[in-house]
Amino acid sequence: MSSSEFFSKIDPITYEGPESRNPLAYRYYDKDQMVMGKRMEDWLRPAVCYWHTFCWDGFDVFGGGTFNRPWHKLSGQEMAEAKLDVAFDFFTKLGTPYFCFHDIDIMAPAATIKEHTKNFAAILDKVEEKMGETGVKLLWGTANVFSHPRFMAGASTNPDPEVFAFAATQIRQAMDATKRLNGENYVMWGGREGYDTILNTDLGREMDQLGRMVSLAVDYKHKIGLTGPILIEPKPHEPTKHQYDRDTATVYGFLKRYGLENDVKVNIETNHATLAGNSMEHEVATAFALGIFGSIDANRGDPQNGWDTDQFWMENMEITKTMYHIVKNGGFETGGFNFDSKVRRQSIDAEDLFYGHISGLDALARGLLCAVDILEDGRMPDFVTERYAGWDGEFGQWLLKQGSLDEIADRAVKEGLDPKPKSGRQEYMEGLLNQFV
Repeated sequence: MSSSEFFSKIDPITYEGPESRNPLAYRYYDKDQMVMGKRMEDWLRPAVCYWHTFCWDGFDVFGGGTFNRPWHKLSGQEMAEAKLDVAFDFFTKLGTPYFCFHDIDIMAPAATIKEHTKNFAAILDKVEEKMGETGVKLLWGTANVFSHPRFMAGASTNPDPEVFAFAATQIRQAMDATKRLNGENYVMWGGREGYDTILNTDLGREMDQLGRMVSLAVDYKHKIGLTGPILIEPKPHEPTKHQYDRDTATVYGFLKRYGLENDVKVNIETNHATLAGNSMEHEVATAFALGIFGSIDANRGDPQNGWDTDQFWMENMEITKTMYHIVKNGGFETGGFNFDSKVRRQSIDAEDLFYGHISGLDALARGLLCAVDILEDGRMPDFVTERYAGWDGEFGQWLLKQGSLDEIADRAVKEGLDPKPKSGRQEYMEGLLNQFV
């Protein structure tokens, strides 16, 4: 079978409704359904990732690739173009409006910096043509500055300044490509920006180097007129023992230190959140609270594995709780749900790629509808509003904006304050949530 025939037996995926038993149809994702005044597609803004879907051959640390995809048997520019053809065939049949890529995902492999520049440029014309033919858009681009052995000690945090310069070259070219392809965001994923042992690490120096690289990228974004935000993707560890971008709150502290909080937001991944010991609900709520919510990589880990398994995200309760905060805050601006997910090594057929993405997109759509029902019902948000109502009154506002510490203490004594504990009603709130999920 040739690459061009890989998905030939699969028809475009359509919406058939919740009663459908067709695994190659959507049951909840109806892209044109109006939800709180916005099309469902515009709420979710779904994207397919290039790397897991078309580049990974099923290899893991214990065994070789299992997928045997026809384009994996090719090499050079021929491989890059065959992979491009099958990718856009998949995007259009799945009906998703966006895709995401790293530079090395789409191009012919390169051994030198000059060859990298040449090969990356050679594929961009082809990508642009495919986007024009299909209408599929770029949610975000990025540079892979973690896979090659040169990056084994990091990219911007590397002890060798030449590695920093090599990474800067890739980032510049990936940003140029993102601008050219009208990408709506640019992601800086620091896959090895951390340490394995502090014994050989100068933390202060490395964090300053990372701050310098992100600052350079922000300056270049403005120079070339890249309109969307730069996104940092938090991750606590793996492959390093400790990443400098551990979670959303850590990233915010980093951005504040280097004066980047107005130009950089977060691209939050579900699996990374749980590896950091946080829920996805927490990470998203934190990002909104800090004003740095950007985009989401939709996947999950296995609770019995302590690593990044990148499975399709299908837990309706977790998705609904996360979606509640997204809908309550008005949804995405330039971001979306990127399926940074991969089928299992035993899922070797072309249909399996569709089963994973269809089920994942249906789960997001169902979570969206549940979250909207909760907000429109009003009991959950009303309880939270009432719980904090005192802060909206005269006394609460005076505490927040006017009173000094001694004035507050004097007033408390003068008025003989005697606050009474009030129930947080956790069981009530959990019971309400269960009514909708």
